[in-house]
Amino acid sequence: MNVTLTVNGEARSVDVAPNTLLVELLRNHLGLSGTHVGCDTSQCGACTVHVNGASVKSCTMLAAQADDAEVTTIEGIGSPERLHPMQAAFRECHALQCGFCTPGMIMSAIDLVNNSPQLDEAAVRHGLEGNICRCTGYHNIVRAVLTGAAEMRSRAS
Repeated sequence: MNVTLTVNGEARSVDVAPNTLLVELLRNHLGLSGTHVGCDTSQCGACTVHVNGASVKSCTMLAAQADDAEVTTIEGIGSPERLHPMQAAFRECHALQCGFCTPGMIMSAIDLVNNSPQLDEAAVRHGLEGNICRCTGYHNIVRAVLTGAAEMRSRAS
């Protein structure tokens, strides 16, 4: 079947099997390897992307369900020369170790900031419950999300 979608601002059309997951389309068909497969059970959040502006675990969504959708992956939010404020905050706050969970964590954090008028440590911890990091203990991740949120909000005003 043919799936037509916009990925990181670029119109794409891909022939896939009907049972192809969105994460497989992104990684295997489009070569966007920043979206990670961590658990195959939708527990870890490493595969989180934005679909029509909302945070989605791409291992839980069929590619066909993204037909005509706007999909944003970690590759579409910034560049090495101009990081997204959340990416910069993760770097600045040392909010990663192995980096495997980082793309999904950042995509979830951006959605959390966009949909939460007030964020404090407890709200960030609650908002990121669907994302697992096995390395950092979350302290620096929470700090990075709050730092990134402040920068995102200052740029929006």
